[in-house]
Amino acid sequence: MAHARGHVLEIGVGSGLNLPLFDPRHVLDVVGIDPSPPLLARAASRNAGVSVELARGVAEELPFDTARFDTAVLTYTLCSVTDPARALAEARRVLRPGGKLVFIEHGLSPDPRTARWQHRLTPIWKVVAGNCHLDRDIKRQVEAVFSIDELGDYQGHHRPGRLSFAYVGVATAR
Repeated sequence: MAHARGHVLEIGVGSGLNLPLFDPRHVLDVVGIDPSPPLLARAASRNAGVSVELARGVAEELPFDTARFDTAVLTYTLCSVTDPARALAEARRVLRPGGKLVFIEHGLSPDPRTARWQHRLTPIWKVVAGNCHLDRDIKRQVEAVFSIDELGDYQGHHRPGRLSFAYVGVATAR
């Protein structure tokens, strides 16, 4: 989490896999939110080098004051939230002006053949995989709310798959 700074909100903290990755030289504290009590319990057991507070909630209705955080982190969250546009608007709301969104998400492939398969399989996939959508246009969704500073993918570092495309980026709150 090299781009995370200051007061950080991790939306969809899950089992807390990212918590040990926050650099205490740059991160003051982390608040993690997730709708799953069992995952939050697992996150609570993670060793982190920064102060961590965990809360139950959903990305579309963040229970935090406006402009509270310097950085918001999304890691494989936008695929499964009910309303990604609302989740991104909420992330924007709780970020200070100029705050950063750091994201690693999978979504719609730029390859038309892969995208066709993603569209075909998503109706079934979301039922069997916890509302996970293979075909959400992550770049377009983030750009609707934030200014993208960096955007790449990590296909070379990621388990290759015919139905997967991963976006790695940093965006600034407008």
